[in-house]
Amino acid sequence: MQVPDIVANAVTGVCEEIGVEPAAIDVGSIGATCNFSLNEQGLLAGLMAMVPGLGGKPIESVENACASGGQAVLSVAHKLLLGQGEVGIAVGYEKMRDNEGKMDGALIGKVLGYFSHPAEREGKVYVFPHLFAEVMRDYMAAHGATERDLAAVAVQEYANGNHNPYAQMQKIQVSLDEAASSEGRNRYIVEGLPLKTYDCSQITDGYAALILATDKGLERLGVAKADCVELAGFGQATDALLKEGRDVLRPQGALRAMATAYEMAGTSAADVNVAEVHDCFTVMGAIAAEVIGKAPYGKGAAYWVDGKASPQGECGINTSGGLISKGHPVGATGVAMIGWASWQLLGKVPAPLQVANPKLAATFNIGGPICASVCTVLRKA
Repeated sequence: MQVPDIVANAVTGVCEEIGVEPAAIDVGSIGATCNFSLNEQGLLAGLMAMVPGLGGKPIESVENACASGGQAVLSVAHKLLLGQGEVGIAVGYEKMRDNEGKMDGALIGKVLGYFSHPAEREGKVYVFPHLFAEVMRDYMAAHGATERDLAAVAVQEYANGNHNPYAQMQKIQVSLDEAASSEGRNRYIVEGLPLKTYDCSQITDGYAALILATDKGLERLGVAKADCVELAGFGQATDALLKEGRDVLRPQGALRAMATAYEMAGTSAADVNVAEVHDCFTVMGAIAAEVIGKAPYGKGAAYWVDGKASPQGECGINTSGGLISKGHPVGATGVAMIGWASWQLLGKVPAPLQVANPKLAATFNIGGPICASVCTVLRKA
């Protein structure tokens, strides 16, 4: 599928879900990361404007590395809060394979490496797996966690993905012994560092879209509040791109963005029992449990090991399968997180994944080496 078709399908598909025409949309934003480097396509906003009914409206493209999708959602929210419209659409997409479905792993690794600091690329074949292998090493050393502890993140997410019809790895089952052992396809990515294949998210093609509306917008669309989820709070912050010299195990930007979202929503982590977080690597699943406030500092891995992150646990985290099993279509990821968390709150996910009595959801989307952070808090409207 070509990029123009992907963008058009994202817009028309989400409109069809609620039975409205794209012309009902006032404003929009689209996020992607590798559109220039892999797709040779810029000005994505212009592709959105080609959808009948969207021409001449305020639309822009955003890029915030792997947090591009979350940034697109916030961009639309800001427009609506500023009174520029009553209905908005946020789209995210990534096309990482060619038109024959083939993947050039070396090229993708190089392109994704552009979202790191030049000083931290030298000598790294796959930049981000290498950088997060270092984070994994440091997390284990600081907190006494083991490779097996962090493998528990992948095992739970593969189990969740088995029940998600949208998951890229839906048919793959992984045991804890397989995920914790270096054998077969589960090999170490960087010599001397602990990261293995099952610790990594997937290279994925995909798109996602959300419609956001004010109260007046809902009335215009003819959509009942009871069928909606409220974007109750959000926060965005950015740390230095250079990983060296800052405490990535306690990322200040991420913590600030999450705190801002909770404050805006007038709530706290104690009320959250659904979450979708940015597990680009298993160590981020552990750190994210701490950022969203469900686990104390240094206890994120234990939260997964103890089963507290399972759909039946204290807080169902990444019941979608997360980036590790569901897939990581970079620009779409932040949008898809909010979409799945919304389905959880509305009771629309497959029964084995449904959290009982979902109260409040948190999402945490990052870009770069825990550099850009977009966080949201959601509740049933």
